[in-house]
Parts: sequence; structure tokens; C-alpha cells
Amino acid sequence: PLTDELAAAARAAWRAGAGRRLPELAAAGRDRAERAGELAFLLEPDLRDSRGGLREVHAMRAIAAAWLADPPSPPVLGAYAVLLDARGELHRRTGRPGDRLLLQEQDGVAAALGYDDADALLAAVSAAGRTISYAAAETWRRVAGWAAPARRAGRWRGGPPTPLRRPLAAGVVEQAGEVVLARDADPAGDPVLLLRAAAAAAGADRPLAPYALDRLARFAPPLPRPWPGPARDALIALLGAGPAAVPVLEALDQAGLLVRLLPEWAPVRFRPQRNAYHRYTVDRHLMETAAQSAALTRSVSRPDLLLLAAFLHDIGKAAPGDHSEAGARVAADVAAAVGLPPQDCAVVALAVRHHLLLAETATRRDLDDPATLAQVAAAVDRSAEVLDLLHALTEADARATGPSAWSEWKARLVAELVSRVRATLAGVTRPPPGPTDRQRALAGGALPVVDVDGGTVTVAARDRPGLLAAVAGALALHRLEVRAATAQDLDGVAVSAYDVLPRFGASPDIPRLVADVHRALAGSLPIAERLAERDRAHRPPVGGSPPPTVRFVPEASAAASVLEVRDHDRPGLLHRLAQALTDAGVDIRSARVNTLGAEVVDAFYLTDRAGGALTPAACAQVAGAVRAALAADGPPAPR
Repeated sequence: PLTDELAAAARAAWRAGAGRRLPELAAAGRDRAERAGELAFLLEPDLRDSRGGLREVHAMRAIAAAWLADPPSPPVLGAYAVLLDARGELHRRTGRPGDRLLLQEQDGVAAALGYDDADALLAAVSAAGRTISYAAAETWRRVAGWAAPARRAGRWRGGPPTPLRRPLAAGVVEQAGEVVLARDADPAGDPVLLLRAAAAAAGADRPLAPYALDRLARFAPPLPRPWPGPARDALIALLGAGPAAVPVLEALDQAGLLVRLLPEWAPVRFRPQRNAYHRYTVDRHLMETAAQSAALTRSVSRPDLLLLAAFLHDIGKAAPGDHSEAGARVAADVAAAVGLPPQDCAVVALAVRHHLLLAETATRRDLDDPATLAQVAAAVDRSAEVLDLLHALTEADARATGPSAWSEWKARLVAELVSRVRATLAGVTRPPPGPTDRQRALAGGALPVVDVDGGTVTVAARDRPGLLAAVAGALALHRLEVRAATAQDLDGVAVSAYDVLPRFGASPDIPRLVADVHRALAGSLPIAERLAERDRAHRPPVGGSPPPTVRFVPEASAAASVLEVRDHDRPGLLHRLAQALTDAGVDIRSARVNTLGAEVVDAFYLTDRAGGALTPAACAQVAGAVRAALAADGPPAPR
């Protein structure tokens, strides 16, 4: 009786002070989420404090205790149990009260809880976080409606005023800031009502009311395959609403309706992406890419195909093998299912198959090489319309991936590639761009000379082996990442241009940088020793990284042999690779360096000393030398 009395008094006090304390509760939740991130999309989620974590359910219970919303639903309580089980097993394994599900603990926690592997555990945690986050947002929306001045005033007049109903589409109206079904709507007899309501909600930037979702989930019949035209139009309208489409798609997914509409969605649902380069799970990334592509529909001749390709471009990531190849097959099936004609299905499949083509080519291949342009032209089926669609899809995909995936540098390279391929498609042959007047002036002066202009470092020096290694080493010591390096020969003078970015955002001391490049060219800068000191302070990721890959790309160029190296990024990596190539007796005509989060993909255009492509035997020898250099110069073991 005493504890019952105490609990009742505490609840009464909480209800009496709810108007004052709920804003504090909301602020605490926002602060936690800002610090801990969104649980559903983290590779190492904080199970307690992240948005969608355990504390969100505690807040929902507090709101229910204030009689302002219903208690957490059974799905939310089930999600809560998933997180609580994972947190309990994490505590048991580590012997301490931590809440972050670190990578090194995920396999053990997964095994103890009966999951197939760590990915299955992370998918379950992501699904739980999405369920809790969605329900918490709905609960706080109820609180906001209660706290609105007009609603509070209505209580004193004998109850809240009757909200107005604004028609949005056939059978769909807006009421009290939510999208609901009209009184005469018939979900069971109107198969398109579901998509029409979703498109109307996204177009009005309003949430679908839970009761409307429940009615649609219980009564909406499955759509026939292929879909009728109005259903396809509603899907395109939904995707074309931009960022407002994402919460609506999330609501459909939480209600189980997205998989009902598109069964092909099920394999990528909540699928984690173990790559820091990606900030979302696969399914949410697809939603975000479609939202980003909506802003680019004016740049293509078929906006509907762009939106659908963006929504499906990674749909093959749950299948074994190349996700682009698998995704193209699934996308073709989905396009046919929603009622597109065969020629449009082929375009969607082609876009999904080559959605990485432009970004990879622009950042890893020499755009002055005719073979590069010919290969892209063939991949887009020699269609300028498909080229434009891929250009827009490339940008939308990158912007939805993460903050480091799209930059002015990458945008410029992709746009230059598209411009050159378009000229190739039109039968216009562009000669490779010659040296600029500034480069000619540098080559004609006293040598060597170092010129820094914004993000480009240009070096003119007598041509000799090892130039790239020397300059890359000096740039690495000043914490500059080389994104691309090209070289031109002007009567025995090598004019090399390096596109660089500060590794940590701070611009280097230009006079010191220039002086160190001169010292590197003269051989008086102890690059190896200085980089070794840097290595000792460099901490690799916990758990290490996969071994590097070294391979030659056949037919990538008719005039050179293209070597592609993938490895974990670390200071001075380009210098070490260039030095290994120099020691192997080959010339580096140009280099493309692409940093993807913590990974790099470097491409080198190599020739022999006579300027020709390498023989197969020489390619094997060079690849072996690079592998040996990387093995001998790997990152230090974890301490």
C-alpha cells in the first residue's frame, strides 16, 4: 500500500506538471540524439541514448503517464525487448555497463542471442530502432497537438474545435495536420487508394494518420501485376515529392505496406552497410536517393525513369555477386510489374546496372584517353538520354550516401566526363587538352618550379623517374590528400598537376610546402623517415582492414597499362605506391586517386621507358612488386 500510494502521488505530480516538464523531456531527447546519432543507421549504435533507443521508450511511457498519448504499442514493446536483450548480452560479455554495440562485440552478441551473424543482429537492431523512432515521432506529434494554443483554448470552451477537412485527392483529405481517408473512402474496393493517399501526403508534406494506415493495411487489396496506370502514376508522384516522400515511405514500411506493394523490397529492408562511407541502411539509402533525384528531374527527358531507377539502384545488394548486375535484373522485373513498357524497363535496368559507372570512371580513369570515352559511350547504349539519366542518378546517389561522397571536385570530374562522352556520341572528336599558358610559362622558367593555386599544386621539373613519388611524399607530410595527378611533357620538362585537399581541413603553410617540395625533388627531404614517424602515431581501425587488391584493368587504355590498387587509407600511401612503381622500372603517365571514406582506389596509367604499354610479363612483375611493397609497409598492429 505504501509503494502504491507513492507511485500514485508521483504520477499525479507528473501529470500536474506535464505542461512545464514535457518541453524539458523533449529537449533532453534532442540532446541525446544529437550526441549519439540515429540508432537505425549506426554501425556501432548506442542502444540506450541514440534516437530510436531505449530512452525513447521511457519517454513514451512518461507521456502516456501524463494521459497525453497511448502507452507504447506491442510492436514498440517488441522492439524494446530486442534492444534490451542486446544490451544485456553486451553487459554480460564485457562485464561493464556500456551501451555502445561495438563491432568487436557484435559477433559474440549475435551468437548468444541466436542470430545467424552480426549482420542479422544489426538488421534486427536497426528494425527495432526504426520502429521506436517512428512511434516516438508520432507520440511527440500528439504532444505538440495538445500543446498548441488553439487546442488549449478549446479546452476552456468545452473541448477542442472540430478540425477542418481539406480535400487532397479522391478519397483523401487533410485533417488536423494529418492525412486521413475521406468518410466515403472504400479501401477494399479501391486498390489505388493506398498509393494515392501516400502521394497526397508527400505532396502536402503531411504525415499519414495512424488510423488511416491501419485501415489501409487491413482492407487494401493487393495490386494486380502489372499495375494499372493510376497506381504507377501515384508511385512516381510519391517519389517525386523529394524529401517529404521519405517519412511517408517510412510510414508505409512500418505498416508492412511497402513490401506488400513491392515484394522485391523485402531482402534490402533494414540491411546494414558495413561501410563508414554510407550513413544509411540499404532501404533508407534507396528512399533518400529517390528524394535527392527529385531535385534533378528537370535535367532529364524521362523524370519517371530517373525516380524509379534511383529508388531501385541498390536493390541487388542482398543478392550474392555484383549488386549492380543482380540489381539490374530485379529492377527490370519491378519496372515491368509497375506497368512500364519493355523499352522503358530496359532503360531502368541499364541505369541500375551502370549506376556507379560515371563516378568510378571520372575519378579512376584518364578522361583524355579515347578508350575511356568509348567504353562509357558503349555502356550507355550510345544514348544521350541514358547518359543524362546516369548523370543525375550519380549525383543523387552520392548526395544520399554521405557528406564525403559528393564534392565540387567529383562534380566537376563527372560533368567533364559527361560532356566529353556527349561529344563522342555526336561524332565530335576532341583533341586532348594541351598545356595551359600558365603551365608553358612555368616550363620555360628556371627549374624546378612549384606553383600553388587554390587546390592545385603544379610542379615543373626535368623529366625523370620518381617525380610523382617525391612530390606525393612532400604533400603527404603537409597532410594534403592527392585526388588526381596528371603529367605532360614539354620538350623534356615534366609539368605535373596535383589536385589536393587538406586531410584535416586546415590549409597548409604555402611557403613551407613549396620549400619541402623543392627539397623532395633535390633528394634532401627525409620523406621515408618522416612518414615512418607519422605511421607510428597512426591508429588503424579496430579489427584491421581487408588485404589490399592490386590488378591491371584490361582494355582500359590503348596507350598505357592501367593498374588499380585498393587499400585502407593511411598517410603517405600514394608516395609509397609511386616509389614502388618507380623502383619497378615503369613510368607513371597519370594517376587518379579516389578516397571513399577510409578506403582508397588508386589508378595509375603506366608505360615502359619507351612510352608504350606494358607486356603481360611486365604487368605481372609490377603487380607483384606493388603487393610486396604494400605487405612490407602495412599499418602498425593495433596496440
